[in-house]
Amino acid sequence: MKKPDETKPPNRYEQIIERIFMSHYTRGTEEFTFARDEIIRHARELGVELPKNLGDVIYSFRYRAELPKSVRSSAPKGKVWIIHPAGRARYRFVAETPFDCTPNPNLADTKVPDATPGIIAMYALTDEQALLAKLRYNRLIDIFTGVTCYSLQSHLRTTLPEGDQLETDELYIGVHRRGVHYVFPVEAKSARERLGQVQIMQDLQLCRTRFAALVCRPVGAQFMEDDPIALFEFEEADGRIRIVTEKHYRLVPRDQMSLDDLEAYKLRTD
Repeated sequence: MKKPDETKPPNRYEQIIERIFMSHYTRGTEEFTFARDEIIRHARELGVELPKNLGDVIYSFRYRAELPKSVRSSAPKGKVWIIHPAGRARYRFVAETPFDCTPNPNLADTKVPDATPGIIAMYALTDEQALLAKLRYNRLIDIFTGVTCYSLQSHLRTTLPEGDQLETDELYIGVHRRGVHYVFPVEAKSARERLGQVQIMQDLQLCRTRFAALVCRPVGAQFMEDDPIALFEFEEADGRIRIVTEKHYRLVPRDQMSLDDLEAYKLRTD
């Protein structure tokens, strides 16, 4: 998530969201709702240009950028402000315990022969795109979940019946050996970014709305600093996202796979 440069004056998105927040917030408040059309009123009051896409103001602070410092500093101790959908064109600020999805540096990794085509590795434009390509060509979602999976669509951007917009990095459909069908929404992050609870919650909502007959198993993928790929599976419990499984995979040339590696993997219980 991009952090704001505190040395620069706030941009119009930061000014608008700060104005909306302060118009509702009172000391001790931990939750309140607001409407999307408040963006119009506050932009006019501030004298800033109205964004062409009103929803992008909210989308930006949910997925791409940190909230202004004045908003972050008002959160109760040990909590952070999260923006949740609250119905058609409505949103809810909620102070929540931070969602920590940092890859465990002590977790053993598993070597997988790298099947990424060389030309794809050469021309991948971003860390996220490179990660999605490696997942796809090396069938890491299949390996991680134990289900035969097929990529249905990448960067799926849609609007839910309540009017909330969301984007999923990639969507896989899978079939189990017993015939059960699964849907795997995948969120991908570079080593400098962090997987967020809001994105996972929206992936679950997408699956409930568009793929109600399938079993939804949200997945997060992240490059690690020393090259392995961390994969997480999530579930919702008590209104919060929990980590069910975490595995690390290291893509290597085939000559770096040894018999000792294969013998060691036979001893693993999972």
